[in-house]
Amino acid sequence: MTMTQEQLKQAVARAAIDYVPQGIIGVGTGSTANFFIDELATIKGRFEAAVASSEATAQRLRSHGIQVLDLNSVGELEIYVDGADEITRHMHMIKGGGGALTREKIVAACSKKFICMADESKLVDVLGKFPLPVEVIPMAQSHVARELAKLGGQPRLRAGFTTDNGNVILDVHNLVIANPVELETQINQIVGVVTNGLFSQRPADVLLLGTTGGVKILRAAD
Repeated sequence: MTMTQEQLKQAVARAAIDYVPQGIIGVGTGSTANFFIDELATIKGRFEAAVASSEATAQRLRSHGIQVLDLNSVGELEIYVDGADEITRHMHMIKGGGGALTREKIVAACSKKFICMADESKLVDVLGKFPLPVEVIPMAQSHVARELAKLGGQPRLRAGFTTDNGNVILDVHNLVIANPVELETQINQIVGVVTNGLFSQRPADVLLLGTTGGVKILRAAD
């Protein structure tokens, strides 16, 4: 039986519920994360509260009656659950298609375990087919674009989009990302960059991969 992409996303969201501990959890942003939030609503009594990686996620959590806390008042989280735009078997990811990459990266950094949910179309051998989002301070947009072009990419401004932090996003096309850990650092050192959508220095710990044969569980060591 073939499953639609939406059904695969729902399947991995349901599987992620098994990882929800008591206490406070970090919740990501995007279509797969939205399915996870809807599943969380069915187990509200099992955990205390959530930290959201975007205003949109906070709104969806609250609409289900789930308490949303400020990260500064919480400290370390047990888990962070989110999707990915691309992910490798090394658990390195490109994220930020929804524009929440900076807050996602912050919440992930504060979490002991990162659970990634993705359908099988997102699993790749080499990152870069999906354009790499880079959050940029608006006045540095042209400077950053020139520097990104030197790295071999073709940066394009995400038209009409402003992040929750009041910044713009450059989506970098045609990058071949052979060494994501190195490139993540290199881009973040460009003056004016807030952060980029490479999640390789803090990769996922567990990948719940939605396939037509069911949800597969992959770990970095596999």
